[in-house]
Amino acid sequence: MAGWNSVTCRLLGRDVIGITELMYKDSMEIEGVKGAGPFDIGVGEGNYNAEASITLTQEERLALLDSLPPGKRIQDIDAFPIIAAYDYTGTIYKDVIRACRFKNNGVEVKQGDKSIAFKFELYTPAIDYNV
Repeated sequence: MAGWNSVTCRLLGRDVIGITELMYKDSMEIEGVKGAGPFDIGVGEGNYNAEASITLTQEERLALLDSLPPGKRIQDIDAFPIIAAYDYTGTIYKDVIRACRFKNNGVEVKQGDKSIAFKFELYTPAIDYNV
């Protein structure tokens, strides 16, 4: 069974170890086209939509900030791919989340937390599966 331990996430030129969650998915508008009678006579396709987010530890967030010039924000980082690689019984499967941009930045921490992590929403125009 594939699990979290089989995933490697590469972004901005390195494998990230301070990652606690990665989510990506895409969808395509697909609907039946009506004509005479009660049944669909064809299928119409609409817009494509891709979504992604990544949860990073505070240490990874600070490393990103340290890599930027003074006054720049994480949202100012140029578009970059995220490569998610899965080792499944010795075979590596790779997905590419293309042209990512950070949409938000912040900190969420509360009493009792043993570590600090933040969920970054990402912009991506497309996802390539099994490349």
